Amino acid sequence: MVSTNGYDALLVVSFGGPEKPDDVMPFLENVVRGRGVPRERLLEVEAHYQGFGGVSPINQQCRDLIAALDVDLPVYWGNRNWHPFLEDTVRQMKEDGVRKAAAFVTAAYSSYSSCRQYLDDIARARAAVSGAPEIVKLRHYYDHPGFIAAMADHTRQALDRLPAGVREQARLVFTAHSIPVSMARTAGPTGGAYEAQLRRAAELVTAQVDEGRSWDLVWQSRSGPPQVPWLEPDVCDHLEALHAEGVPSAVLVPIGFVSDHMEVVYDLDVEAAATAEKLGMALTRASTAGTHPRFVSMVSELLAEPEPAPCAATCCPAPVRPAARPGQ
Repeated sequence: MVSTNGYDALLVVSFGGPEKPDDVMPFLENVVRGRGVPRERLLEVEAHYQGFGGVSPINQQCRDLIAALDVDLPVYWGNRNWHPFLEDTVRQMKEDGVRKAAAFVTAAYSSYSSCRQYLDDIARARAAVSGAPEIVKLRHYYDHPGFIAAMADHTRQALDRLPAGVREQARLVFTAHSIPVSMARTAGPTGGAYEAQLRRAAELVTAQVDEGRSWDLVWQSRSGPPQVPWLEPDVCDHLEALHAEGVPSAVLVPIGFVSDHMEVVYDLDVEAAATAEKLGMALTRASTAGTHPRFVSMVSELLAEPEPAPCAATCCPAPVRPAARPGQ
């Protein structure tokens, strides 16, 4: 039996997503609350979701992951932005007598939005539930062999789907969610961890797939106002640059995601695919880690590791958001 370090439950914590058309706008309002995002931008993103029937794939992928887990613990699931909400799940855990739970977050990297914000979510949920269990967030796993093996396997499969004539020249284009440059600079205990961890993960995947193959790290899904600098280049702009260099084919590897978000299926499978088609570039996308057996077994391995030290209070600070302009 795998040691579970005194945990009596596992809590899967995720972003959440709508599961029917009427969910979409309330979900988006939860995501952007307090950020001054213009209504026009929400309507634009809502259209992306409605184009997929108003359903994000992320909740079902959480269910699939939970079903695949082989852990000797009860497993709970709570989201940041949609049902099942984290606070409701923590209340159920308390009622069930859970005393100490490990939290597996479906985000592998250090930054405010992918780590600190989840810690804040957990703290807020516990504060709202009298007698809530202790909850320990498991460590970042961007370089864990299970995550890397899953992404390398999916990348090889994507390469194999390219036409034989352009497969050898294909560039690996690793993608991750763009964040404000100011957030990237303060990510981790000393800054810069988000980009550094993503580059390390890309290096490890490439080494398993084809060590000599060229690769790039680019960004997707920017949502901030144009006057605020975000990480660049955008994936579609990068495909155009590769085409100008004479690169005939590419494999998109969504290394920044562990399951398909709407950002993956829309920004890559729709927008980036349309860009490549316009350019005449052969393009495939690697699957996210999802329920790959090595990724699933990684969760058990994380549970057996020594309890991680808590993050310093100064690690991945909340961004200072610009004040909304009149009329926004």
